[in-house]
Amino acid sequence: MNKKDLLPDPFKQFRLWYDEACGHKAIELPWACCLSTISEDGFPDGRMMLLKEADDRGFVLYTNAQSPKGKSLLGNKKGALTFYWEDFRRQIRVQGEAEQVTPAEADAYFVSRPRESQIGAWVSQQSQKLESREVLDKKFGEYSKKFEGKEVSRPPYWTGFRIIPAKIEFWQERDNRLHDRFLYTRTKSGDWKIERLYP
Repeated sequence: MNKKDLLPDPFKQFRLWYDEACGHKAIELPWACCLSTISEDGFPDGRMMLLKEADDRGFVLYTNAQSPKGKSLLGNKKGALTFYWEDFRRQIRVQGEAEQVTPAEADAYFVSRPRESQIGAWVSQQSQKLESREVLDKKFGEYSKKFEGKEVSRPPYWTGFRIIPAKIEFWQERDNRLHDRFLYTRTKSGDWKIERLYP
């Protein structure tokens, strides 16, 4: 891979690789990525999530804002995403700051979720200690009854975050561990600078 092979816009380059991954039958979850944040006690914290939207504004994921990742993104606002598609031997790393999506955006995505997942958003106090599975199942039954015969509203704490990238790195595996790495960095003018990195 050479610099001339890359699109000048990293979002378009991401979409190119992403669409190829989505079109590959062997890749079951091409939209899966690791979201890394900095916890309240200063430690890096990563977890797998599902990308829900990507455009020239950034990369959107949805979660409970009261969860550790939600608090981290609301707090120091720094986040990173890592995508890896083994069949293509490709990795994309994104670094940037997070902003909360608008209530209208969160509502629109929440409506598109399966009903059981909507109810689950009310049931789960994400990452809090849970006494037993029975307690969780009981709460699910209670909320299912509460919303019986009507639409499930979005919980006020359930929202989305958009990672607005300052850097996006594209990595392509090559022989002898001499991989191709290209880093897009956003300049003060808003343009993107592309540099090749040592593997």
